Amino acid sequence: MSMLRQKFNEVTRSLLPVMALVLVLAFTVVRPEAEIIWRFLLGSALLLVGLAIFLLGVDLGMNPIGDYMAVEVATSKSKFKIGAIAFLLGFLVTVAEPDLLILGYQVQNASGGAIGAQMMVYLVSAGVGVLIMFGTFRLLAGRSFPLFMALAYAGILVLSLFVSEEFLAISFDSSGATTGALTTPFILALSAGLSRVKGGQTAEEDTFGMVGVMSAGPMYALMLMSILTGQKHIQGEAAEFAVQQGGVFGPLLRYLPQEFLGSLVALLPLTAFFFLLNFIHFKAPRREIARIVRGLVYTLVGLTIFLTGVYSGFLDMGQLIGRSVAARHGWLLPVVGFFIGMIVVLVEPAVIVLGQQIEETTGGRIPAKIIKATLSIGVALAVMLSMLRIMIPEVKLWHFLLPGFLTGVILSFRSDPVFVGIAYDAGGVASGPMTATFVLAFAQGAAAMIPGANVLVDGFGVIAMVAMAPVLSLMIVGAVFRHKSRALPHKEEKPMPVSQPLPAGRVELYDCVVAIVNRGLADRAVALAREAGAGGATILHGRGAGSHGVRVFNIEIQKEKEIIFWLTDARISRAIASRLYEQLELGGEGGGAVFTMPSGAQGLDIPVAVGARPGTAAHPGETAAHPGEISTAEEMLPEME
Repeated sequence: MSMLRQKFNEVTRSLLPVMALVLVLAFTVVRPEAEIIWRFLLGSALLLVGLAIFLLGVDLGMNPIGDYMAVEVATSKSKFKIGAIAFLLGFLVTVAEPDLLILGYQVQNASGGAIGAQMMVYLVSAGVGVLIMFGTFRLLAGRSFPLFMALAYAGILVLSLFVSEEFLAISFDSSGATTGALTTPFILALSAGLSRVKGGQTAEEDTFGMVGVMSAGPMYALMLMSILTGQKHIQGEAAEFAVQQGGVFGPLLRYLPQEFLGSLVALLPLTAFFFLLNFIHFKAPRREIARIVRGLVYTLVGLTIFLTGVYSGFLDMGQLIGRSVAARHGWLLPVVGFFIGMIVVLVEPAVIVLGQQIEETTGGRIPAKIIKATLSIGVALAVMLSMLRIMIPEVKLWHFLLPGFLTGVILSFRSDPVFVGIAYDAGGVASGPMTATFVLAFAQGAAAMIPGANVLVDGFGVIAMVAMAPVLSLMIVGAVFRHKSRALPHKEEKPMPVSQPLPAGRVELYDCVVAIVNRGLADRAVALAREAGAGGATILHGRGAGSHGVRVFNIEIQKEKEIIFWLTDARISRAIASRLYEQLELGGEGGGAVFTMPSGAQGLDIPVAVGARPGTAAHPGETAAHPGEISTAEEMLPEME
């Protein structure tokens, strides 16, 4: 329950600013009926509950599935098998993405049926599958990611010269719609698993970038369809906006069964594929399968509640705010757009997942708050510029996209390598369900009221702008980060912390201090222990390439964990363990564990230290360590086999 409580706290902190801004606009500008305000508040409550449960489900279910699939792909000897599984994973996880299906029906309605929703969904999913396949080959071969993305976007820019403005907007918007609440966590887990199994010096930067790779697939698919079929323009009128009827609870009762069925269909293909492979090959332990099933149930329930809250409470309010601001206070449209973009992106499920994974993978070197702040500012500027584009018909979408992506590609060669993958991933995660619903509704409402604006072109283009902004903004941050990192050696170096001296006198007994920490924190743990008087250490990485974890002291080390051993003077072992526990904050849920054991070494006149030599612990498993414990050998013995 503590994990669920933590998720609730995270989501609440992100959602409250959105609710506050919307309510201020509702009471000062829009002045809607009380029924709509109550519906918005109910939708917000559902969104909070659903998002917290969904994120817990991602941790328990989707991430382990992505890890297993990554192991299957990375350990395969056949290139055909690697390509086939990678394509199938990309296709299956995208074809059932709720955001993409919604966009498909919007395009179908706007085009008068010229582009069918199902055809668009399958076409876009095939494009994603192809790019995931190429991205997997690129990662396993160790090729340059900036060069790969530069070539991918060069092809997109060439194709954009041969399509109409309508297809340009739809193509880029479909790119954002594919990276929704379901696809993004899975692809992030898949790429993280591939990088861990592959290992090497570029493992950290290889963890990110696959979401950015998959985002290019829809653009290729739809632009090639336009060129090959000769369809240049999309004819049709956008559907007239009408506030939902049925009181406060009517839309909720109508959407709840629909979204449950849609979410169930979204999860079934991928789930069936995983359990088929598990029956044939993985043979995961029953306890881990039970954990994955529980996570999938949480994901299903959370996604259903989340989408129900969005569609029953947020869409109407977004349209009404856009229409009212554009009709009554047109000059405020860019200002309101800026604040909506700045706040709404913080509640995107995928943004939260990405921020957590970045902080864990880099061991805190890149804090999640920096990513969130950068994304918030970038998306805010993107929505503001989209409002200006709606107000000024002479300003076209490609006026922003062409120089924006071109600058991002150039900066990718000058940015810190880790930031390159993060930036391309962020372009996809920022344009998730919240942005693709509330912000899109706001833009379409504004376009409907501005003379000369085209809802089909100007409304749909806002997701493309939102997808571009994080790429550019994070590339700039990455370039600054790299510049500062290069400048550090030229500055006066600060003295290293002085280790605590060992107690005077002959060492009688030695203890083995054992710490289990999140992946990426081992080096920091070694430094903290050295400050407390420890010597060298042995580090085991739970990197894994199979279905069973390595068992040490009856503790099964998961792939996301690292275990460190020190042989220390028994008189200071407790102080070392306490320092690790406090400084690494191991008391949090799933944070780790630290304990001491008698080593049997005694009577030596000099300190004994184990040489620091990293090892690998094959096979993923479930961590059985109790979080935040400092135990002695006697306390551990009842648990040991």
